[in-house]
Amino acid sequence: MSTPPPAEPQPTDSQPTADQPTVPQQAAAPQPAGPAQAPVVFNAPFSDRSQWAAGASSAYPRGGRNPDDNKLDHLVPGYGPDGDRFTAVRENARSWRTPLVTTEGTAGGFELRTGDRLEARCQVTADQGVWPAIWTWGRDVAPGRSQPGHGEVDVMEYHDGHPRMLELSNHVRPGDPAYLDDLVTPGRWFTLACLFGPDSVRWELDGREVYADGRGVGSGWRAWIIVNLSVAGGRWGHRSPRANSGRLSWRCRDLTVRRPH
Repeated sequence: MSTPPPAEPQPTDSQPTADQPTVPQQAAAPQPAGPAQAPVVFNAPFSDRSQWAAGASSAYPRGGRNPDDNKLDHLVPGYGPDGDRFTAVRENARSWRTPLVTTEGTAGGFELRTGDRLEARCQVTADQGVWPAIWTWGRDVAPGRSQPGHGEVDVMEYHDGHPRMLELSNHVRPGDPAYLDDLVTPGRWFTLACLFGPDSVRWELDGREVYADGRGVGSGWRAWIIVNLSVAGGRWGHRSPRANSGRLSWRCRDLTVRRPH
């Protein structure tokens, strides 16, 4: 239902009279900054080893391999991106040295919290077998007892089998993950943002909201950031790399986190 336009304001006498003293104009109360304008609390380049650890994460089994998750990854301590380029290199038919960086285990120890907004610029390729991702992983709430869903929110996952699709999911309060087509174009840069709200996780692409899960992460959530390139092992409809492929890559830059006061 449409709303009728407001009535035109009527002209008034703006000059004070003896019976109408001048009232000083009061400044409007400052409004709290929205998530996109909140202060930046994290923006370290991937080369900053005080803020990013390369090649190790508690999200992977010991040894840096995770074949049960359909990954041909082999994490090697110290192996991360070159600038903004994440490159996986074939070691053999079933193993690829894969780049990963995380804020876990660093001197800075940065953790995302409820209400934070993460933003990054990304460029994906349609090379067969690529599995780039930005995601989160939370510390245990007690020895041997993890957070719900290990604190994992998949800010984005991408597979070449659907070259214009992004996969967005919340494992903290699981619901239906979003598989959104016609969002990205291989080779073209895009800006992705994720707001980790208590009652809804919201995703934006190039400034436009594309999905809100209506579940959120709750009030006490906190998690490290992970940015990596996995290589698909050929199950679940995700194609493994071509036999003659030796390198796969994607790019991520300008990753920042904003936090409202």
